[in-house]
Amino acid sequence: MAGFHSKFDTLRWCDGRLEMIDQRLLPAEVAYISYESAASVADGIRDMVVRGAPAIGCAAAYGVALEALRMQRRSAEEFKTGLDSAFEVLAASRPTAVNLFWALARMREIWQSCVPGDVKASAACLLDAAHQIFHADIAANRRMGEFGAELIADGASILTHCNAGALATAGHGTALGVIRSAVEAGKKISVFADETRPFLQGARLTAWELMQDGIPVTLIADNAAGHLMSRGEIDVIIVGADRIAANGDVANKVGTYQVAVLAQRHRIPFYVAAPLSTIDAQIADGSEIPIEERAASEVRGYRDLQWAPKLVNVRNPVFDVTPAELVTGLITELGVVLAPNTEKIAQLLRSAER
Repeated sequence: MAGFHSKFDTLRWCDGRLEMIDQRLLPAEVAYISYESAASVADGIRDMVVRGAPAIGCAAAYGVALEALRMQRRSAEEFKTGLDSAFEVLAASRPTAVNLFWALARMREIWQSCVPGDVKASAACLLDAAHQIFHADIAANRRMGEFGAELIADGASILTHCNAGALATAGHGTALGVIRSAVEAGKKISVFADETRPFLQGARLTAWELMQDGIPVTLIADNAAGHLMSRGEIDVIIVGADRIAANGDVANKVGTYQVAVLAQRHRIPFYVAAPLSTIDAQIADGSEIPIEERAASEVRGYRDLQWAPKLVNVRNPVFDVTPAELVTGLITELGVVLAPNTEKIAQLLRSAER
């Protein structure tokens, strides 16, 4: 069974700096931006150079490490002040993706375990922790892919929304990781990719990723999904997630909710692939998940192309919440949770602690 070896890196550590592929330029141009501080990484997250909850978490971990390396010749007091500021600026970069806050909490925990006052040792320890978070994400995605692939029938036609692939993670992907693993297992799979208005992650990123791997993909307008479901052309739906509440409600890219509603109407399985770090046990249900709203310009046009009146009022929520009762199952690195609810998710998290 041949595995996929990505032709690109979402993010990579190179000569003491973090490099991230500029996802705003894809698919027209493949270019990397170099980062040397927490503030610059926070800008990259905020400006959508990097996106996707797991990838944001990895980037934030490296942001902390970069700041620690930058401050390693300062006094212990200056080091502490600089790192505290780094955590604050990174936490403020995007509000919805809980992996960001999970990674920052993990990095703070590692920092607190370092030898007090030994600045250089702390910097080295934090860089090692960032590398571990990066590699653990790839390993988790691989395990998710294996569990999820068992749910996919040979010859299945899969619908996905937004981009939950290697570009949204450290590598392999969550929803697209399931697809990749199914293909690795010898199954003939085809994919319909929603274009994902307004930032076009499906059109620009998912379609490009799958074409890189030679996986058959057909791009559709978001509002064509229901039509294809009604004609029996969709067998299963797999999406990623940016935050999952304790009861199984799922926040994902805006438009996911309506896909889930249509899936229930047409009795099509609707799966969410996400690592355990995406589960926020502190939030009882989806009503407590903060929903980011971005600039009106993203809806009025794209880059230099303007298709709406310049002064028209715009709402641009970039996530929505799918109730747990619409989710057939959560695909995680510890297995599949069918019909997720509070009790099942609590049990899943307890098993992770053992």
